Amino acid sequence: MGENPAKNHYAQLNQGEENEMEIFGYKTQGCRRALCIAGYILSCGALRLLFYWKPEWDVWINCIRCSLEEADIVLLRTTDDFQTYSRKTVTWISVSAFIKSRSDYPATEEDSIFSKAIMKPSLLVKTIQVQKIHYVWNVYTKQFQKVGVLEDHYTCSAIHDKFGSGLTCNEQNVRRVMCGPNTIDVPVIPIWKLLIKEVLNPFYVFQLFSVCLWFAEDYMEYAIAIIFMSLLSIFLAVYDLRKQSIKLHRLVESHNNIMVTVCRNKEGFQELESHYLVPGDLLILKEGKTLLPCDAILVSGQCTVNESMLTGESIPVTKIHLPQADNLKPWRVYCAEDYRKHVLFCGTEVIQTKADDRGVVKAVVLQTGFNTAKGDLVRSILYPKPMNFKLYRDALRFLMCLIAFAAIGMIYTVCVFALNGEETGEVVKKALDVITIAVPPALPAALTTGIIYTQQRLKKKGIFCISPQRINMCGQLNLVCFDKTGTLTEDGLDLWGLLPSERNCFQNIHSFPADHGLPWGPVFKALAVCHSLIVWEGKIQGDPLDVKMFEATNWVIDDSSGHQNEDQGSTHATVVRPGLQATTAPVEGITILRQFPFSSALQRMSVIAQEIGGDPQAFIKGAPETVAMLCRAETVPSNFESKLLLYTAQGFRVIGLACKSLQAGKPPAALTREEVESDLTFLGLLIMENRLKRDTKPVLEELSAARIRSVMVTGDNIQTAITVAKSAGMIAPTHRVILVEANKVPGSFSASITWKSLEENKTEDYRSLLLLNGTVFARMSPSQKSSLVEEFQKLDYFVGMCGDGANDCGALKVAHAGISLSEQEASVASPFTSRTPSIACVPELIREGRAALVTSFCMFKYMALYSIIQYLGVLLLYWQLNSFGNYQFLFQDLAITTIIGVTMSFTRAYPKLVPYRPPSQLISPPLLLSVVLNTLFSLSMQIFGFVVVQEQPWYSQTDIHSACLSVNNRERNSSSSLGLPGVRDGAHEQTDNGYRSYENTTVWLLSTINCLIVALVFSKGKPFRQPIYTNYVFILVLIGQLGICLFLMFADIDDLYSKMDLVCTPTSWRISMVGMLAVTLAVSFLVEEAVIENRPLWLLLKKTFQYHSKSHYKRLQHVLEQDSAWPPLNETFFSDSVAVTVEGNMGGHSNPTFDSSEDSL
Repeated sequence: MGENPAKNHYAQLNQGEENEMEIFGYKTQGCRRALCIAGYILSCGALRLLFYWKPEWDVWINCIRCSLEEADIVLLRTTDDFQTYSRKTVTWISVSAFIKSRSDYPATEEDSIFSKAIMKPSLLVKTIQVQKIHYVWNVYTKQFQKVGVLEDHYTCSAIHDKFGSGLTCNEQNVRRVMCGPNTIDVPVIPIWKLLIKEVLNPFYVFQLFSVCLWFAEDYMEYAIAIIFMSLLSIFLAVYDLRKQSIKLHRLVESHNNIMVTVCRNKEGFQELESHYLVPGDLLILKEGKTLLPCDAILVSGQCTVNESMLTGESIPVTKIHLPQADNLKPWRVYCAEDYRKHVLFCGTEVIQTKADDRGVVKAVVLQTGFNTAKGDLVRSILYPKPMNFKLYRDALRFLMCLIAFAAIGMIYTVCVFALNGEETGEVVKKALDVITIAVPPALPAALTTGIIYTQQRLKKKGIFCISPQRINMCGQLNLVCFDKTGTLTEDGLDLWGLLPSERNCFQNIHSFPADHGLPWGPVFKALAVCHSLIVWEGKIQGDPLDVKMFEATNWVIDDSSGHQNEDQGSTHATVVRPGLQATTAPVEGITILRQFPFSSALQRMSVIAQEIGGDPQAFIKGAPETVAMLCRAETVPSNFESKLLLYTAQGFRVIGLACKSLQAGKPPAALTREEVESDLTFLGLLIMENRLKRDTKPVLEELSAARIRSVMVTGDNIQTAITVAKSAGMIAPTHRVILVEANKVPGSFSASITWKSLEENKTEDYRSLLLLNGTVFARMSPSQKSSLVEEFQKLDYFVGMCGDGANDCGALKVAHAGISLSEQEASVASPFTSRTPSIACVPELIREGRAALVTSFCMFKYMALYSIIQYLGVLLLYWQLNSFGNYQFLFQDLAITTIIGVTMSFTRAYPKLVPYRPPSQLISPPLLLSVVLNTLFSLSMQIFGFVVVQEQPWYSQTDIHSACLSVNNRERNSSSSLGLPGVRDGAHEQTDNGYRSYENTTVWLLSTINCLIVALVFSKGKPFRQPIYTNYVFILVLIGQLGICLFLMFADIDDLYSKMDLVCTPTSWRISMVGMLAVTLAVSFLVEEAVIENRPLWLLLKKTFQYHSKSHYKRLQHVLEQDSAWPPLNETFFSDSVAVTVEGNMGGHSNPTFDSSEDSL
């Protein structure tokens, strides 16, 4: 097809985003399609099933490569380690009904995707839908582009100009056709669909193949039992999926149909159902509570929103309108990290609106349907991100090894049966039977059991999990990042003191609680108005810091709906007035005219307020260093830095206050934030006490003792953070603290890093080494927190993040285990949510994660050994053209393995965290050695029993009754004289199905009890799980199973033996078998304890063979230990000179708070 189609055959979808995918274009070819249909028919649907599992094969065989422009089928591939494929059909939409002529589409839409997607003159739009998101083909850029969102390229002024008057009806209709309805529609999946999807799982298809084979071999009872178990398993899975589907449907259905008011261009206000909304619509927000049906940008007025559904934070959030900034930067770039302050998110509740001088509160629809914040949450539940954990990769590799093992058995079976002249059909059946024995089909289900039990245990402890596959990852965590305020320290702050400043000198400190109130003045006014508090449900609500600060004034909020102002007309404003207990003030009250809410990036907030009958003033509060920089130098005390250091070094939270008089003529709505927050007068410092939570210190000590590194990530001042870290035990009193500052170099894109010692003393480099040794990261914005977690992950740390769910959303999402301290069962970001607002959930989660990981390993080893033991036993009996009987298989698979598989996972987590982690990979020397040695023990015992039984004097290959009859000759003679042998022989002929032999009885009894031995030996207790005897159910099950096995061994009941295909053997031989099993148990237990679980031995072997951990951070530590020049004190480095690669000579330093020898074994 030439080079061009191949060149345009591939593109990237959602480049740089979390759901990034590669997209390939294909065109269906008729003759290929016909051949495939013939293949489906000839293979009785097997080929179709294969294509269902492997959609990429379906596309490659049915279609030919072409450019994306010509494609009618696209193949999508995820860019993660799994590279999962999916197939999508391209559809065409006509917009000709809405665009009759060129004039129907205004020129203002020329730069919009809605215009660029329409093909001329056909007026068709090419579209695909991927994971509920609509994409249209951009005719100009030749790529698929997301719709359902307002494009990012619009500037602040463009949003006001283009969408400030609303869309026309035609524009709205065209957009609606392309974007689809504004609904987060999660239909309840019909039971038949769930059933088909579950039945077509490879595991159940393998079960179906096995059942057909067993019916062909007359294993009727066993096949029926497996069918019953599989159906039960399928129905339970379908019931669970159906329940989840209904729960998710109910979660979102309330937001799908709300009546909203929109503004139509030239047509005025119009009321419609929310599912008709499209990006660009102008939404009118009325007074009273409103549930938001989409994401929208506030373009006029102000709102207070409850975002607890998304973030888990129940504190009301103030939203301000998008500034009408006249610059060329896209609005998100211009607003930087503060863009969220202008965005109202879908699923959140507007609890209060305040109009400005433009009359009504308006918002432009930003995103609709599944593109919204809530839609993103629902999509993350519908399409969970697969976890690339070593355990799951290794499990697949191990299964491949077992399949290879089965292939060897098949070759052996074919050779043995073919050489003995068996019919071809029998040979094929016996060979295929080996696969069903060697590959444990119940393995995936068994691995999930432990996770399900752990999830239930966590739920009982108030820890909810929306991503169960991450539980095992918690067992590998070796670094946990903690937010400070509200996580390590109490959420509420207590006022400690106020240090006012007048004429660039600090005055006497005013302590709290004081007998006398604060004197009237600018500082008092700042405390009364510089906040974003509201009255909600009769209570003052807002940031705990603001609440404490305002309560100190004894004023009250009169949240009146209207306030008359000469300059502005009637607007909705908050008025604060003196309360009953307030000190006398010369004013009736103060009106808060405008707010610039707190910004993490700017580290400050400000308000414009005016005394009733007075002039407007601006009040600012924020990080002291930031506020001081915005003040006129002559108003800042000369000893500002020393005073700030004095209080922050004691662990106090310090807030800077400042004010400024504004010109009376200019309306507050016309002022920009930059104009308000400049040339300020410094008012003083508000000092607040931030107490540690009661659980913080013991939890951090527990993590430190377990050699799990703790790191503080906070937006607060570095000195305050260090003091909190010291009092929490993160930094020991004996440790030297070195302060590293990163600053932007003026007029340059590079950054400088300066090293200062906080005490005296001495200790190279740069970003990786900072990460290796840093304990406190202060003045971090939300995006920097996320970046920090990602950088830790690049060093091969398994990172946990614990935060309050609001500012930490990004970091909680990217961490291996994000734990949100929130009252919500699930937050938008976090896989784990703790109902208890305490970091005590962190060690609890690590304990349970370690126990779940060890349980997965135990279960894996047991399932592998059970299959191998049964496989070896069957291959031994194949040598004599024999096998296990129907009920023998049934007993081993159901009465033994299934019950063990269910109860082995009941063992709880060990209460103490040990200073090393469980191994993370199945393909590790100790685990492989354990499996190999136990396989050899089992093989030796079975071969020994198989060979030795043939050497016994009572053994007969043809007469299966010779052993018991030869014991008692008198009995034999009397029975002979009565002619009973003939009767017995007749009975034998009726009941014997060809499986009964001394070898069969010996091998089956040995292999069955051997399954119990490995179950006991592999059920590890300490150090990650409680001792096995605490799992009472499992111990009782083992004792019961052993009792039944010994009863079968010694019972000698003809009818029972006949049913179980067993034969009678002398008591001496039965005792010999018990002896063999006892020796196997002793040897297996000794090897497991003395070799496999002997940690010092493996550490010695690693040291002897000079094995070094492959973890990046370990290599850095190893090299840095030999570097005497670390750290470089009182030096400054520039980023241009420190682009260091961590390949050859870069290394690491042993962090005093984390010096671990705990490589995974």
